[in-house]
Amino acid sequence: MRVDISEPHPWDVTAAEAIAIQKDLREKIRTEDDLGEVETVAGVDVGFKDGGRTTCAAIAVLGFPGLEPREEVYACVPTQMPYIPGLLSFREIPAILTALEKLDLAPDLLLCDGQGIAHPRRLGLATHLGLITDMPSIGVAKSRLTGEHQPVPPDKGAWVPLMDKNEKIGIVLRTRSNVKPLYISVGHRISLDTARKYVMACLTRYRLPETTRRAHKLASGTNRHA
Repeated sequence: MRVDISEPHPWDVTAAEAIAIQKDLREKIRTEDDLGEVETVAGVDVGFKDGGRTTCAAIAVLGFPGLEPREEVYACVPTQMPYIPGLLSFREIPAILTALEKLDLAPDLLLCDGQGIAHPRRLGLATHLGLITDMPSIGVAKSRLTGEHQPVPPDKGAWVPLMDKNEKIGIVLRTRSNVKPLYISVGHRISLDTARKYVMACLTRYRLPETTRRAHKLASGTNRHA
């Protein structure tokens, strides 16, 4: 079954228009579990070339829970929006949608290299993508965009809440002992506790879950022939 994609808004917009779109979309976020049986998980990563003029998206679909490779796609489109902090999903999602359209197998869960609701307006890449595709999604970010947290214990699996004032917007998760943690947040149609469990289930011996690790290698050209 292929991915069913609908585009609810234009992508070539001003910063003010993009912020208005974010504020509208965030009212539709679902942070409770709404997943069927998860038999496939997909990593999503984005890179740029030609001095930023071209956006390239990579998607790696793996079987779950075995994490065996099932399908990989790669797509590039002209970059429509400049780099603006807090609006990166508008810059990256057009390429991701093009890549998703290439998939023969619609994944049951997306793990995105980016933020979910751990975003100043609660609409990071994973949330934005989950909303417009109506797919369960998780933000798996390598760095913090917003929020505060206490130190994370050093052991694999340890985590602390990521807080924005009195709101819990994610967790900071140690995916390898004594290695820099990741920032996990809900994208769409999943609870934070379930998101943490799926990220842990997708780990092998690396800091990144196998989903986003494979997508990153594909996006960077490590697993791709020109």
